[in-house]
Amino acid sequence: MSARTAQAPTAAASAPRTDRASRGLLARLNTPAVRTRLGTVAGVAILVVLFWRLGTGVFLDGLRRIDAATLLAALAIGLLTTVFSAWRWALVARGLGVRLPLGAAVADYYRALFLNAALPGGVLGDVHRAVRHGRSTGDLGRGVRAVVLERTAGQLALFAAGAVVLVTLPSPVRGEVRQAAPLVGLAALGACAVVLALRMNRAPSRRRGRAWHGMWAGARAGLCSRRTAPGVLLSSVVVLAGYVAMFVLAGQVAGADASVAELVPLAVLALLAMGLPLNVGGWGPREGVTAWAFGAAGLGAGRGLTVAVVYGVLGLVASLPGAVVLVARWYAGVRAAASRPAADRASVAPAAPSRPVPGGVAPGPPVGLRPRTRPQTPDGLGGPGGPGGEVSSEKYVPKESARLARSSLPFSAEPREGRPMTPESV
Repeated sequence: MSARTAQAPTAAASAPRTDRASRGLLARLNTPAVRTRLGTVAGVAILVVLFWRLGTGVFLDGLRRIDAATLLAALAIGLLTTVFSAWRWALVARGLGVRLPLGAAVADYYRALFLNAALPGGVLGDVHRAVRHGRSTGDLGRGVRAVVLERTAGQLALFAAGAVVLVTLPSPVRGEVRQAAPLVGLAALGACAVVLALRMNRAPSRRRGRAWHGMWAGARAGLCSRRTAPGVLLSSVVVLAGYVAMFVLAGQVAGADASVAELVPLAVLALLAMGLPLNVGGWGPREGVTAWAFGAAGLGAGRGLTVAVVYGVLGLVASLPGAVVLVARWYAGVRAAASRPAADRASVAPAAPSRPVPGGVAPGPPVGLRPRTRPQTPDGLGGPGGPGGEVSSEKYVPKESARLARSSLPFSAEPREGRPMTPESV
């Protein structure tokens, strides 16, 4: 009995320690850096499995099919979608009370697209765009909310249009979507009811209430107001149409034996897969879903992977103006730092060590910085009460240097060695 009694507190004490360790592990795994690395690893794993099952020939075949006309068409479609996306961002920012010119918005959006395509995760460019715009306007919170709402508008347009397309047009998932649509609708309504019930039964909190009020007020002002809603809706439709047109172009370049009506639902599936945070610069889930969709539609999984590869290359080419913007702004910053005025550089430069000057007289300040001095009077005395009333430069010179300078004059009024001035000392 004594041994059991001694073991009971030990087990009870180890349980909270295990809970704290598990919570600490979950907190470390829930950091943005860890999530980005896990998403990158998942995207690489998807690509490795695809190339292992289908071979690298489909990838090389997609690259060989791209010509100059295709690249120019991709740049034109990218220009259209980027300008309308930047316009949507400017409208949302204006609704939140933040000024954002369209030209600057287009340049920043191009740079964000290039960073999204070149860096893992696929969202680092948008994060950089939000932080930079918020700091440039002096309101980081509104800058971040403008980017979040702009991206949310694009995703909502994709979900709404995708639901209509997948239900109406023939696709490998039309039957499943039709069966799941009522269940998804009921689940959404149930989730909204649960949230409302919890909010009604929860004790009121000023901080939480201000946060919800600020979020809904920003959404109404940025997306649903009379000034912004028509433009946001129009730009979202144009941007989505541009993405679908890019996918159809990739399908035609890859040699997919399918009509536009058959490629549109497959494009919607690929775009929905691109929103998953499990990619390497957008690569990964898009290729997997496209290969599966083409295989299920009877078009061949290898052909679907070729289409996805061509689409990824065209998307990267469409974002290349962002690299030009990035280099141009970096060069402008370097030029601005190199062309600072000489006075600014001298104010932060360390003072040069003093050097002995023949005659024992210390050098004065440079001519351009030398203060004006009043002329000496006949008696050799100067001061603010004399003629001219100008300030003497003796206050800007070290005391020892001033004493030596005065003693070198032919008629000095300075007593020497503490003795009173006599005719012999003159």
